[in-house]
Amino acid sequence: MTDFFHLAAQYLPQLFQAALTYTLPLTLISFSLALVFAVLTAMIRLAKRPDTRIGRIILGGLKGIAFFYVWLFRATPMIVQLFIVFYGLPNAHINFFANAWVSAITVFSLNTGAYASESVRAAILSVPHVQVEAAESLGMRPRQVYANVILPQAARISIPPLSNALIGLLKDTALASVITIVEMFYLSQQIAAENYKILTMYLLAAFVYAVLTTALSLAQHQLERYTSRFAQ
Repeated sequence: MTDFFHLAAQYLPQLFQAALTYTLPLTLISFSLALVFAVLTAMIRLAKRPDTRIGRIILGGLKGIAFFYVWLFRATPMIVQLFIVFYGLPNAHINFFANAWVSAITVFSLNTGAYASESVRAAILSVPHVQVEAAESLGMRPRQVYANVILPQAARISIPPLSNALIGLLKDTALASVITIVEMFYLSQQIAAENYKILTMYLLAAFVYAVLTTALSLAQHQLERYTSRFAQ
C-alpha cells in the first residue's frame, strides 16, 4: 500500500498534466464541432418539405446524406473509424489525415455528432406544437420561431443527454492512444512499460478519469439547476 501511494504521488501530477494538456482540449474541441454537426443534422432531418420542386430535390438529398451519416457512425465502432481515417486514408494518398490530431478530432466529432443529433432531434420534437402555432399566429417567420421558441427550449431539454455525450467522449479519448496521440492514458501505458507497475498505473489513470467525469457531472447539475429557472 505504501508503494501505491508513493507511485501515486510521483505519477499523478504527470497524468493530470497530460489530461489538462491533451485529453481535455481534445474532448472540448471535438465536442464543440460535434454540437455543430448534431444541430445541423437534426434540423435537416426535421425540415419541412419545400413548395418548389428544386427545393424538394435539394432537401431530399440533404436528408439522405444526414440519414446516411447518422447510420454510418452509429453502425461502426469508433476504434474502427479511427483506424480507417488515420491509417487507411493516408494509405489512399489522402495525406490530410496523416496528422493524428486531425484524425482524432474528425472521428470524435463526427461520431459524437451522429449520436447527439438524435438527442437534439428528440428535444426539438418535444417542444409543444401549440407554442409553435402561437408564435406563427403572432406573425413570426419560421427562422424566428426556431430561434426564439424552439431552440431555447430544446437546448434546455437536451442538456442531460448532451452532457452524457460529453462525459462519454471524455472517456472515449483514451482510444486516441491507438493512433499515437500522447494523451493521459497513453502516458500511463508508457510509464507502466518502464516501471512494470501495470495495475497501479492503470488504476491511477482510472482515478484521473473519475475526477474529470465527476467534475463534468457536477457542472452538468449546476447547469440544469440554472436553466430550470426558465422552465417555469
